[in-house]
Amino acid sequence: MTAPLVVAPEIAAALAAGRPVVALETTIVSHGMPWPQNLETALAVEAEVRAAGAIPASIAVSGGAIHVGLSRDDLTVLAQSHDVLKLSRADLAYGIVSGRKGATTVAATMIAAKLAGIGVFATGGIGGVHRGAETTFDVSADLTELARTEVIVVCAGAKALLDVPKTLEYLETQGVPVVCYRSDEFPAFWSRSSGLKAPIRMDAPADIAAFAAARAQLGLAGGVLVANPIAAEHQIPASEMRPVIETAVAEATRAGVSGKAVTPYLLDAILKHTGGRSLVANIALIKSNASLAGEIAVALASTR
Repeated sequence: MTAPLVVAPEIAAALAAGRPVVALETTIVSHGMPWPQNLETALAVEAEVRAAGAIPASIAVSGGAIHVGLSRDDLTVLAQSHDVLKLSRADLAYGIVSGRKGATTVAATMIAAKLAGIGVFATGGIGGVHRGAETTFDVSADLTELARTEVIVVCAGAKALLDVPKTLEYLETQGVPVVCYRSDEFPAFWSRSSGLKAPIRMDAPADIAAFAAARAQLGLAGGVLVANPIAAEHQIPASEMRPVIETAVAEATRAGVSGKAVTPYLLDAILKHTGGRSLVANIALIKSNASLAGEIAVALASTR
């Protein structure tokens, strides 16, 4: 059966010609940021990919199909809608058969990118092992998707509101290589340092592309996670973020928030408690990740 995939003409032409393309998720538009910063950021992220020499392919679900490559009008509608599904592996097919609008998480974007033939994907931060997962079993599908789908995912680490040490342990267990870009430490989203040693360090996009190509030659399943630390001038130090996150988590627990609602709730609470600084940092890091993803996509295209 043919997957219900609608690929924008520019993206289809680029893929057919072997030119570099970078997939972009859309939950940052629908659930991760307020209006109008969500639309402004989506457009800025696409611009960063183009400036790096690649073509951006924002991905979302609507009208019973996965759309790879969104227009400005498409992004505007998504940014202003209030009934958008947040789709991961478990409910991606439901989003299609329901005919509703859906934004793709890391896991769903990886699936769509693989279907379309896109090998590089930029996001803000991946999901991971939630705090208290030893009793709740709350582990993001992003991690298992990284273990099974051959896409290079560029991020700023796992969101610091998660259990970051357990997230790294889970990735290791699943055989997912974690490459820290120009850093000896794994980054913590808003902060450059998590205090955790980099499993692998690489300093050039070409090296990352060569590493991914070598994995393909070996027949190794799964993706490569590239952790790109936020720039020093944009970060909020971990020592400052730690009490903010603890406060937000306590508020979520008291409110009985669970499941997919946890991360958006915590991001909103952290935005409030940082006086908007977390949003500024979030925008800076996703733009940086998009730029690096574009450079990796260019390098990857040159190896083929």
